[in-house]
Amino acid sequence: MCHLSFEVGPIRPPSESESLLIRVTRNCPWNRCAFCHTYKGQRFELRTVQEIKRDIDTVKAIVDEIKTLSWSIGEGGHITNSVLRRVYTNEEKYGEPHRYVCFWLYSGGKTVFIQDADSPIIKTDDLAEILEYIRTSFPYVERITSYCRAKTASRKSTEEWKRLKSAGLSRIHIGMESGNDEVLNFINKGVTAREIIEGSRKIKEAGIELSEYVMPGLGGKTWSAAHAADTAKVLNAINPDFIRLRTLQIVKGTPLYEKFQKGEFEKLNEDETLLEIKDFLTRLEGITSWVVSDHILNLLEEIEGKLPGDKEKMIEVIDKYFDLSPEDRLVFRVGRRMGVWGKLSDINDKYIYQRIKNIIDSYSSGEPERLDRDLDYIKERYI
Repeated sequence: MCHLSFEVGPIRPPSESESLLIRVTRNCPWNRCAFCHTYKGQRFELRTVQEIKRDIDTVKAIVDEIKTLSWSIGEGGHITNSVLRRVYTNEEKYGEPHRYVCFWLYSGGKTVFIQDADSPIIKTDDLAEILEYIRTSFPYVERITSYCRAKTASRKSTEEWKRLKSAGLSRIHIGMESGNDEVLNFINKGVTAREIIEGSRKIKEAGIELSEYVMPGLGGKTWSAAHAADTAKVLNAINPDFIRLRTLQIVKGTPLYEKFQKGEFEKLNEDETLLEIKDFLTRLEGITSWVVSDHILNLLEEIEGKLPGDKEKMIEVIDKYFDLSPEDRLVFRVGRRMGVWGKLSDINDKYIYQRIKNIIDSYSSGEPERLDRDLDYIKERYI
């Protein structure tokens, strides 16, 4: 078994599923958001530039080994199915790091995501050195991205962001969640709407692509209307490249779950969440962002398009859902949560429809409320 290894953190955006993960920091420097469970109980740590470079060197050594294998079996250095199969089946010679890097190369080997939750919090010169080392080590990489807290983004100057852009940083993912200050305070986000706008604009001014994550349902029933309106207002002031929807799922063990159990937070059901999303979409004005619904927690993944031209098309998807009968909406929701369906038109498959309907009927004859509990359990496992 080969002993080459490098450190990888726990999460990355769905859009970075084929990216090489390079861990620059460990965990989250804030780690107090009421809805988040990812880094609870974990201490934030900065990794040294030397540590990170060693990891990059390790990845490069693994890349070289895999390409040598490719040449040796007549694949000319290309990462083909044959190469992938050799690496994945020879556990005596290739470990998990080799399988991971081989899949990255097989997927194109052109994108890198630096972890964890807020890597730009490190010194700008240090991050620039790391970015430049990645580009030197893997000259074929075309995109390097990172998560970043809005507070961190606002504390860096536009010139610092331009320095990082020049070093190779392509895109920043910010979890803004909401543009309403009451919601941001309630979930202990540690940032204000003004700071979200300030930090985001600096990133845009530097020429770096910007993804803003919005969490439908985060305002609960108390702030639903304000959450939709103010979040749209903040995004209209930023004009990010991407607006990514991440529907709220309350996870056991989080502060928000405790608030929910105490009756301090009343969550929206799936239909109410979609009505909130519709309200939010209608308020997006004067921007050219892509709206993306690229997460299994979103009920309707078809809510996707480029503003302003696709706005009505996205709203029509929600309207089509509500044109369904209550029974059909329930069947679709169950099918979606089971991972059977992705599009509304999938409900036309009569065979699968009846199988899902039979499952629902079995709950109705026993404990009807257990269906909602089981669907929540499924959604929680997706996080």
